[in-house]
Amino acid sequence: MDRNTKSASRTRAASEFTAEALAQLGADKTVYVRSVLASKLKAEGLLPDSANIDAETTLYAVHAADGTPLAIVDNRDLAFTGARRQDMEPVSVH
Repeated sequence: MDRNTKSASRTRAASEFTAEALAQLGADKTVYVRSVLASKLKAEGLLPDSANIDAETTLYAVHAADGTPLAIVDNRDLAFTGARRQDMEPVSVH
């Protein structure tokens, strides 16, 4: 099996997870925290252009396991604390 076939198989297998299967694995309680520049969040449409934040400011985006954006905060500890207060398990993403 060549590299492309393996990659396609993995992609197909990953896309076959149902929401129920992910919930059983704990994915419904896992959130991902990533540091990101304000300019990138604006480019992704997650932060309005009108936000009065320097483009080089590091912010922390919190996403659900399925990639849904949940929050943007200015402090990593706040991202983790906020997630835990909502009974979620935060994980850092690099």
